[in-house]
Amino acid sequence: MLVREGMTDVVLTVGPEHTIREAAAAMRRRNVGAAVVLDPEEPGPGVITKRDVLSSIGSGDDPDRERVADHLTTNPIFASPDWSLEQAAAAMIRGGFRHLVVVDNGELAGILSMRDIVRVWTGDGASCEVPAAAEA
Repeated sequence: MLVREGMTDVVLTVGPEHTIREAAAAMRRRNVGAAVVLDPEEPGPGVITKRDVLSSIGSGDDPDRERVADHLTTNPIFASPDWSLEQAAAAMIRGGFRHLVVVDNGELAGILSMRDIVRVWTGDGASCEVPAAAEA
């Protein structure tokens, strides 16, 4: 299976000047673990994740003053929609991250998460229900 078959093509985007709180609130509303950061001053998209937000707040930063641009995941890896899901999973494992920004011909095409890969591999479709015994 290919990245295009598992990726989410409706991507949450934020700007580099948004605050950490604004980014976190947007991720919470959309129930996603990452947002793509579009900065016209940069050559490509960036990404901010829940892990980046947690790191900022855990370090004592003020989420109402800190800007997304200062807390982006460094050196993001971009995937092609034509990569296999195995290639994408291997890149995530090697890089120690859970999201890949998908770029097609230089344009943002989507985002792929570990959850997306597991969903495709297990054939779980769109079901997001958690069994009662697993809730915590």
